Amino acid sequence: MFDIQTASIVVASAGVCAAAIYYIFQVRYQNKVRQTDLLMRLYSQVSNKETMDAILKVRNLKVNDYGGFTEKYGSLGAEGPEQSAFFLIAMLMEGLGFLLHRKLVDVDVARELFPVEYYWRMCEPIIVGWRKEEAGPNAHKWFEYLYNEVKKREQQLQTKKS
Repeated sequence: MFDIQTASIVVASAGVCAAAIYYIFQVRYQNKVRQTDLLMRLYSQVSNKETMDAILKVRNLKVNDYGGFTEKYGSLGAEGPEQSAFFLIAMLMEGLGFLLHRKLVDVDVARELFPVEYYWRMCEPIIVGWRKEEAGPNAHKWFEYLYNEVKKREQQLQTKKS
């Protein structure tokens, strides 16, 4: 038979379990809200006029490598609109790559929301040459990491379709 003390222990235990379950759901929800907020901030940064102008400027550079870039516009370390445009794109993708590495952004979200491959194809020849001539091997490593992870995911998805 249950006495009042046993019943109150059962009710208190059930309350603690319910509170723990509620807390777990709240933490999950808050993590999703934070990730969504982070992605929307990134997306608004990538889709603003300044970034769009930078993309057009980098796309229209008409250079095949870092040597061609330096001949036409000077070093990446120099001040100029082409350098600013290049770094705007590269640093946005660098930040996204770092967030992916830290598992704060999902690779599928990065792949579906941002044209990572397109940006990398525009910037790769300049980054590779800049690494060799001036910056060292770690320059924009998170941008390259992001590109490689997106490519891996694309290959996985192609394999699943086959």
